[in-house]
Amino acid sequence: MAPLRRSASNIAFCGAEELRATLGGEKILSVRTGLPKETRSLCPDCLRTISAELFEENGRVMMRKSCPVHGTFTDVIFSDVKVYLRMEQWYFGDGEGFANPAVGMGKECPDRCGICGMHSTHTSLANVDLTSRCNLSCAVCFADANRNPHELSFEQVVEMLRRLRGQRPAPAFAVQFTGGEPTLHPRFFEIVAEARRMGFSHIQAATNGIRFADPEFARRARDAGLQYLYLQMDGTTDDVFVKIRGKSLLDTKLRVIESARKAGLRIIFVPTIVKGVNDHQIGDLCRLAFEHLDVLSGISYQPMTFTGRYPESERERLRFTLSDLSREFSCQTGFTRPLEDWFPLNSAVPLVRYAGAVTGSVPVNHTCHPHCGLMTLLFVDRNRKAVPITRFLDLQGLLGEVDRLSVSAAKSRVKAFSKIRALQAFHRFFREEEAPEGLTFLRFLKTLDGFADKKFSWDGKYGGYTYKTFYVLGMHFMDAYNYDLERVSRCGVHYSAPDGRIYPFCTYSSGPVHRNRVERAIGAR
Repeated sequence: MAPLRRSASNIAFCGAEELRATLGGEKILSVRTGLPKETRSLCPDCLRTISAELFEENGRVMMRKSCPVHGTFTDVIFSDVKVYLRMEQWYFGDGEGFANPAVGMGKECPDRCGICGMHSTHTSLANVDLTSRCNLSCAVCFADANRNPHELSFEQVVEMLRRLRGQRPAPAFAVQFTGGEPTLHPRFFEIVAEARRMGFSHIQAATNGIRFADPEFARRARDAGLQYLYLQMDGTTDDVFVKIRGKSLLDTKLRVIESARKAGLRIIFVPTIVKGVNDHQIGDLCRLAFEHLDVLSGISYQPMTFTGRYPESERERLRFTLSDLSREFSCQTGFTRPLEDWFPLNSAVPLVRYAGAVTGSVPVNHTCHPHCGLMTLLFVDRNRKAVPITRFLDLQGLLGEVDRLSVSAAKSRVKAFSKIRALQAFHRFFREEEAPEGLTFLRFLKTLDGFADKKFSWDGKYGGYTYKTFYVLGMHFMDAYNYDLERVSRCGVHYSAPDGRIYPFCTYSSGPVHRNRVERAIGAR
């Protein structure tokens, strides 16, 4: 592993190295690495853009910022500085954004959002809110469902989907229907079918699951084209659901799993982690998922974000960071090491870049910030023994090699040679003696193929020839206290909104919360 970097390699915020421009015509500045460093953030009270300092204190990464009107704010960004710095080692550069951004020059980020020419990352996952209505009233809801009841028409949704498919040079391919509770929309099945017809290859619903507990509803959704349930799943006991969601829901969630199994749907568990409430069940959730590996594809743990005013002492008590997640998951399951077996979500960049160089296409680039999220990929045998990919594959070394190969592949006329060199690189960095039992190199390649192409998730094309994979994600969406504009301009989770614009998640639902303005305009009609 490369040595952890502190301050020697920092790039100053002003006069930073200018790598290139986005397709929207604005300069892309490198991610600044090491500590201490400066960034831009927001005042949690007035939301004006202010400077912020990131620094190490007692082994933690802290943010401190001062507003001339509302004073100084301090918050913890990562509870373990080693994890924070390791994530930066997986930064492989940025994308070039959109050739057709909706917003040009003018206000600075994040005020001119929608999406602007400064944004460098394509839409990895698109969100479309179908309704603000919900059949639950959760205190942790970032969308504040039921506050301003409204529902989009079928025609509005189709236009929002069309806008996503019209992004250039890389149309959005993955869409998640959200809300509120998206299944309450009266034309939910028609909307799903329209998304499939429009060419979205990955279609999922972010749901509390109440309606999917009905097997007939699940079957109709699958027939319409739904593939995944992004299932709100906060724990394995009802006391957790009562505290977070206001009612006992465990039996309902278990019935959702059975309905999904019968319908042929896949499930990702999505727990909102509230420190002191359900962080002790992080491992139990993984064990529950392993009992249903024929249905479960992964878990996306999401630490709670703070909306409204929280004093520093309360944030100190409740803040749960991504390094807390890697530590707790490792301690509670024994599957991973908290530092060595986790990597950021942007680590796929070299593979995507290489694929584009070989095919001559422009795939969605997934160039989010290395601190937006982290993950591990587990290979699970029939005895439910899990081995992370980093134990038998030098993943960081491989990605660095593939990134170099993408440069030569783009220039080469004979792409077959580039493919051979990439295959040789995979073999060179694969350690078969450390791999799970039965996972040969050839079987490993077939497993990666099936894992990458989501349509293989249920049709069994590679049945008997691949290894079961299970991914574990940590997604820590920002709030006004830990806001970092360097992350915002690289966000890959985007909302297609009814005002005709597309917004990064952390400007639409947190920070400046453009959602409030958009929904007020809907309510005024």
